[in-house]
Amino acid sequence: MTEPRYRRRKEDRPKEITAAAFDAFAEKGFAATRVDDVAKRAGVSKGLLYLYFKTKEELFKAVVKSVVIRRVDRLIENVETTELSSDNFIRGPLLSFLQKIPGSPVAIVIRLLIAEGPRHPDLVDYYYENVVAKGLAAISAFVKRGVDRGEFRQSSVSDLPHLILAPVMLSIIWGIIFKDKQLDTDTLIATQIDMILTHIKA
Repeated sequence: MTEPRYRRRKEDRPKEITAAAFDAFAEKGFAATRVDDVAKRAGVSKGLLYLYFKTKEELFKAVVKSVVIRRVDRLIENVETTELSSDNFIRGPLLSFLQKIPGSPVAIVIRLLIAEGPRHPDLVDYYYENVVAKGLAAISAFVKRGVDRGEFRQSSVSDLPHLILAPVMLSIIWGIIFKDKQLDTDTLIATQIDMILTHIKA
């Protein structure tokens, strides 16, 4: 039996509001975006929006969950369940994941944090705890798995998985500062991965 339209609509509202918030933040920035702007974009009243999200900070966290955390959680699941060798996984699924970030909505969220994070440290902390820390831990554990299997030699990469993410951050920062200067981010990221694997292969 088909559900009544109003029920489906009600269930869709949080996603629609979150999507509207992302668009507003991307266009105006976090500080300059008003809750009224988000409500208008989502086609709901301000009062109705507040039924789902009590503050603008909650809206931002919902955007992070929708745009970033789901992607990271899928990657972590792949890291934990893959049957590929460590080398093949890093050159395959992990590299593909990293190469998509600079041109994705994730980059817009990072851009917002870079621009406005100093004024909103609680949002930076939320992003670090729910995205960065989880991602770094997963990559570190995967490199250590490679060491345990004899695929990699022991190196500082196990303790500094930041080295794998570094070209992604450079790509995003480059895009913010030097918008009119082209950078082949795919090759940049792939080259860094190749250099790291060459360094740590047993």
